[in-house]
Amino acid sequence: MTRIRDVVQQALTTGYLSVEAENQLRRLLTTRYDCEDFNAFVVLQEAAMNGRVKQESRERCGIK
Repeated sequence: MTRIRDVVQQALTTGYLSVEAENQLRRLLTTRYDCEDFNAFVVLQEAAMNGRVKQESRERCGIK
């Protein structure tokens, strides 16, 4: 099973978070996860806020 930290690592590596990956994160966040996964998610949020990771969903809506 994919872990939150795996999805986050992919997004950080590519600098891009697809809609599919966002949906996968939503599903994963409804299951049990550990502290490492939670911390990875926080890192992803910070990267998105600072522009280091672009979100496909925001590009579709014209939000920067």
